[in-house]
Amino acid sequence: MTELDLNAITARRWACRGDFTDGEFERARAFYARMRTGDERLEKVRAEASALISEWTGHKPRDVGSFGTRLNLASSDLDLGIGYPVEDRDRLREVLEPHTVFLGERQTRFSTSRLVFSFTLEGVEVDLSALTVEDFSIACRMLDQIDTTMTLEERIAHTWVKHLLHTSGRTQEYAAWKLVTYARFCPEFNWVPIPEKPAT
Repeated sequence: MTELDLNAITARRWACRGDFTDGEFERARAFYARMRTGDERLEKVRAEASALISEWTGHKPRDVGSFGTRLNLASSDLDLGIGYPVEDRDRLREVLEPHTVFLGERQTRFSTSRLVFSFTLEGVEVDLSALTVEDFSIACRMLDQIDTTMTLEERIAHTWVKHLLHTSGRTQEYAAWKLVTYARFCPEFNWVPIPEKPAT
């Protein structure tokens, strides 16, 4: 059970401390602390995945997902990104083919797209997005802004709402909620939710 008005929060596309009673926020804070207990393991897997991607592609990746922004759930995977010249994308697919599964091409902006690959390392799914060089630069700027301006209270609030949507089976709202932070800090990208499977 929750005291939050999830409908109002998801419609507004942001959660803040003022949405919470003291009791609800303490539950959210305790949950967030539990999520952080997995940081050391995920940091190790991320470092190993980053080294492999650098070896395969010649480009150093950056964490562009919820773990990098400290908004992840225990079930979250890793999302890494690289900037890659459009003219070299065929070569990229060739070098990654032995190591990854190609998930497809997704729109990033009206005029650009990214290639998405996936592999599993130490039981963790790792998604790799190859963005255009310019789009990767924009994404890094966005992530820097999130790092420096999103408060701990906002991270706790966001993660708690994400957890509530996930565990209550509100899959479409959950898929959209995962993107609200990115959309807030980088409105020029095309933040289209990817369909989610119901929580088990």
